[in-house]
Amino acid sequence: MNHNRESAWKLLTEWTESLALRRHALAVEAAMRAHARRLGEDEEAFGIVGMLHDFDYEKCPTAETHLIVGARVLREQGWPEPWVRAIEAHADYTGVPRDTNMARCLYACDELAGFLTASTLVRPDRQIATLPVQSVMKKMKDKAFARSVNRDDIRRGAEEIGMPLDAHIAFVRDAMATIAAELGLAGGQ
Repeated sequence: MNHNRESAWKLLTEWTESLALRRHALAVEAAMRAHARRLGEDEEAFGIVGMLHDFDYEKCPTAETHLIVGARVLREQGWPEPWVRAIEAHADYTGVPRDTNMARCLYACDELAGFLTASTLVRPDRQIATLPVQSVMKKMKDKAFARSVNRDDIRRGAEEIGMPLDAHIAFVRDAMATIAAELGLAGGQ
C-alpha cells in the first residue's frame, strides 16, 4: 500500500461520511502543511497526518475507542509509526507524549481549526480570509460559543509550538483560507 495523500483520502472517506468531519480533516491538513513549510519539515507527511488524525472519530467517538481503533488500523495497514504516534498524541487521554514537531503541530491545529470554522460560519460574509484575529480571541472568552471546543487545548497548543496565540490563530486562518472553497468558508454559500 502506498502511504500517500490519495490513500489517506481513501481511508478517511471509507470511515467518515460527515461532510463537516471531512472538511475538518482538510482544514487540519492545510494547517499542518503550512507548519511543515514553516519548520522545514516533510510537508506531505505533516499533511497526511493532519488529514488522518480523526479518521476513526465518526465510528469511534468515545475516549475508549477514538484513536485506539484508529491507531490499530493505521498500524495494521503499515502507516509509518511516527505518523501514528503523532495522531495518538493529539488527545491528552492517550498518554502518548507530543515529542516531535509533527505531534505538537497536530495538537496545536486540531481544536483551533474547528474553532476558526465555527467563528467564520457566524460571520455575515462567511469568509475565513476576512476573519479578524481579535474576533476569534473575543469568541474564545465566550463559553457558550462553540462550547465543545476546548480553549485550553488551543492555548496549550500554541505554547507547545512556541507561537503567541494571536500569531497562531492568524497562521492557521491563513492556511485554511488557501482552501476556503473546499472548506465551505469562501462566502456566498
